[in-house]
Amino acid sequence: HVQLVESGGGEVQAGGSLRLACLASAYPAESKCMAWFRQSPGKGREGVAALVTGGRSTHYVDAVKGRFTISRSSAENTVYLQMNNLTLEDTAMYYCASARSPACLSMTISRYQDWGLGTQVTVS
Repeated sequence: HVQLVESGGGEVQAGGSLRLACLASAYPAESKCMAWFRQSPGKGREGVAALVTGGRSTHYVDAVKGRFTISRSSAENTVYLQMNNLTLEDTAMYYCASARSPACLSMTISRYQDWGLGTQVTVS
């Protein structure tokens, strides 16, 4: 079981940027993917960006392509989400998650076993 702690959320004006960070207590050897999800009031949780922990592959939901970038620092046990050109539709609670199941790049929620408590992003 890995503990995930998100940080970096806040309030920003439309068009601005934020960088979220997810600190993992440790990367389990069986971790296949790390991802960011988000959930806004009245909506389901959706995958935003994911990366394969053992490689370079990444995947983004169409709504954030070209604006968000997911990256990882192995030395720091941290996964980042750089968010640029934010819009009102990006307002949500953002969660970091780790998957031990294969085929996790598509961000199917059931494949992610470990979750952080989230960090709020508000775009005004």
